[in-house]
Amino acid sequence: MKWFRVAVLSLLASGLVWVPAQAQVTVSTSKNDNSRTGQNLSETILTPQNVNVNSFGKLFSQTLDGYVYAQPLFVPNLTINGAVHNVVFVATEHDSVYAFDADSNTGINASPLWQTSLINPAQGITTVSTSEYNCTDITPEIGITSTPVIDTSSNTLFVAAQTKENGGFFHRLHALNILTGAEQPGSPVAITARVKGTGEGSSKGSVAFNPLREGQRPGLLLLNGNVVIGWASHCDTKPFHGWVMAYNETSLTQVGVWNSSPNGGLAGVWQSGTGLASDGTDIFLATGNGTYDGPKGGDDFGDSIVKLAPPTANRFQVLDFFTPYNQGSLSTNDEDVGSGGVLLLPDQGAGAPHRYLAVEVGKEGSIYLMDRTHMGHYTSSTNNIVQDLENAIGGLWSSPSWWNNNVYFGGRTDYLRLYTFDSTTGLLSPTAVSQSPTFFDLGPTVSISANGDDDAIAWALQNDDYNGGSAILHAFDATNLATEFYNSNMNSSRDNPGGAVKFTIPTIANGKVYVPAVDTLSVFGLLEGH
Repeated sequence: MKWFRVAVLSLLASGLVWVPAQAQVTVSTSKNDNSRTGQNLSETILTPQNVNVNSFGKLFSQTLDGYVYAQPLFVPNLTINGAVHNVVFVATEHDSVYAFDADSNTGINASPLWQTSLINPAQGITTVSTSEYNCTDITPEIGITSTPVIDTSSNTLFVAAQTKENGGFFHRLHALNILTGAEQPGSPVAITARVKGTGEGSSKGSVAFNPLREGQRPGLLLLNGNVVIGWASHCDTKPFHGWVMAYNETSLTQVGVWNSSPNGGLAGVWQSGTGLASDGTDIFLATGNGTYDGPKGGDDFGDSIVKLAPPTANRFQVLDFFTPYNQGSLSTNDEDVGSGGVLLLPDQGAGAPHRYLAVEVGKEGSIYLMDRTHMGHYTSSTNNIVQDLENAIGGLWSSPSWWNNNVYFGGRTDYLRLYTFDSTTGLLSPTAVSQSPTFFDLGPTVSISANGDDDAIAWALQNDDYNGGSAILHAFDATNLATEFYNSNMNSSRDNPGGAVKFTIPTIANGKVYVPAVDTLSVFGLLEGH
């Protein structure tokens, strides 16, 4: 049957035919699911045996109109323009959203299936120039930075975009039809909020959302009919606060608001782009440097991991939290907890020492393993949590990932490290059980592809040279990171993914790896004949 498979792959590459594949997965949100595990357990095409420089490489790329910080999303079997496609969705800093055929860029698939621009320069609506902030953290423009989220039941993609409109600054939530790219009824809505407080930028006892200073970085969360969005800042330019807001996905009305430092300042919610996590009911997030008054029963939660209840009466209630004992020094030394996203571990069962667990790491590199039902709050000399591995890895400007009782960490100025989780003791291994041969300056978020418990591959983008250099795609043995199957520099003339963009994450689906880059989406997979 090999000749048949080769023929099918050739036809697919030509864009002349589409053949449904088995075990296709949908990637509709940041890191694949609301627990933010980063795993695709339905990958039957890519295996440790065929991901190598001879069989695997870059198949094609698509040109975009801006940098891509958002993770690509993937939905199979969509009928667009009268034909059925697997579709990859990409958002850019030029405030554009694209839908491409996920399997080829030839024939009828040479152009985007659709492209929607959320700006209109002729009417004075543009992206926001980096010069507006005197800050080059994101350059040269700011538009869509976070990963959108898709509701496949309503065929709607939700995306948050920042714009400058005739001298004013706005954040808007857009709801786009994934079959056409058109705005859904009632879309978009301008994002505004105000809470009681006397903190930075307050006026007459309240703090208003500042659409210029606030940076929308974490991926969007779709939870029980609401779109949940988080904000931090651009280059910590004051005044700013951490914000979380929820909007009803049908009416786009605001249903919840939370400010992380209403009587102080900072404490941004950014998580290096990882989406806020949820167990299906509550929301978990990490905050950055800022005011903290938890011991006094206050409302300021700098450098904390916070659990929010579902919104009621247009507000979120803090149900629980964990703040490290050295929060003060973390804040002073810019070692904020909020640089890393929160990973929720699977339910460990009724007999486990701790049934519901979460893992988080910030810039200090300490691994926090917490019980999500008793998170530990704050104590002055020690961390009252399930497990505290102090300075275990390089600081995290990424988030941990999970597969088959393994937790993966991509620390800054460090190797990728794999810790095992013991379901009997409910603890992580005290040290890493394997590490990558590659040293990463920036530190990536790992994506896992596997066929259930088998054929697991740990994918990582090396974006160390994000100021003008190229990204490098790596594939490691997910059971032993010391074994590298492939990297794109093994045949750089063929496999260069494009310019590096910091904090980006590859998406693996249906035998392809989708790599976001500067003005480019690159698609990797099995080469013709393999």
